Amino acid sequence: MRILFWGTPDFAVPALRALLGEGHDVVGVVTQPDRPAGRGRMLRLSPVKMLAMDESVPVLQPERAHSDDFMNDVRLLAPDLSVVVAYGQILKREVLDLPPLGSINVHASLLPELRGAAPINWAIRLGHEQTGVTIMRMVERMDAGPILHQVPEPIGDDETGSDLWLRLSEIGAEALIEALALLELGELTEVAQDETRATFAPRITRDTARVDWQDNAVAVGRHIRAMDAVPGAWTSHRGDDLKLYRPLPEPDFAHDAKPGTVLHADGTDDAQGMRVACATGAVLVREVKPAGRRRMNTAEWVRGRGVEVGERFH
Repeated sequence: MRILFWGTPDFAVPALRALLGEGHDVVGVVTQPDRPAGRGRMLRLSPVKMLAMDESVPVLQPERAHSDDFMNDVRLLAPDLSVVVAYGQILKREVLDLPPLGSINVHASLLPELRGAAPINWAIRLGHEQTGVTIMRMVERMDAGPILHQVPEPIGDDETGSDLWLRLSEIGAEALIEALALLELGELTEVAQDETRATFAPRITRDTARVDWQDNAVAVGRHIRAMDAVPGAWTSHRGDDLKLYRPLPEPDFAHDAKPGTVLHADGTDDAQGMRVACATGAVLVREVKPAGRRRMNTAEWVRGRGVEVGERFH
C-alpha cells in the first residue's frame, strides 16, 4: 500500500517513524512550509520534514494544500491512502478523496469528544479522567468522520499537557499501525460518530492561556498543567507576563485575600514555591518563567526578589 503522510509537529513524528519502521511504502510527506523562528528569524524545518529528509522520503510543502500544481504532484506520487497526523491545514474533499482508499487521521481524543485543534490541552483543563486516540476516516467536517479504531488512555492526576502530548503521540503511532493492519485484512468496521455527544477543543490562544484567579484552586491547577509547556499558562506581574508551572492545588486552604494575591513566598532551597490565592483555596506554584528569562524553580525567583507577599497577579 502506497501511503502519503501528512504531518508537521513533534506529535506526528512517531507515526511517520512507525510507518517507515514497519516497512510501509511512504511515497511522500506533506508538511507545512519552513517558517522563520527565534531571535535570528532563521528558517525552521518542521520535525516531520527533518525525519523525512533523513529517510530520503520526498517532501511537499505547499502554502495551499489544494493548488493545481500541488494536486498534480500528489497524483504523480500515486498514493493508495493518505495518513494525516497534526498537519495544520483543513483539507478539501478533492484532496481527501484523491487516493483510492481515501484519507485517515490520527486524533488525540476519544471522538466524538474534543474535536478540534487542542484536544490534549482541553482534556486536562476540563478535568477529564480519560482520553485516548482515535483513528478515523476523514470528511470535510472537522473531526467528524467515521471511527475506525480507538485506544483509551487514563490521564494522571499530575499530568501536564506536555506529558500527555508525548504519551499520546506514541500511542497514536501504535494505533495507526494496528488500524492499517486491520484495513489490509479487510477487518476494519467504520462506526459513525454520535453527534449528540460531540464536544469541541478550540485552538489555544494567548487569551485562553491566561490564568483566571477567580476560579477555584483545582481549576487553576488544571489550567496551569494543561498549558504546560506550550504556550504556558501566564499571568500579569509588574506589567510583564509571568508563566507558571508545576502547580499544587490546595482546595481547602482558607484565606480572605483577593484572588491572585501572593500569600506566601519562600526563597529557601527546600521551599515548595509561592502560594497564590484563588477564589476558593490556593495554589502552590513551584516553577515560573519570567519574561525574557529561563524557566526556573520559584524559590530561585523569590530569592532574586521576583515577587513579594501581598503582590497581586492579574
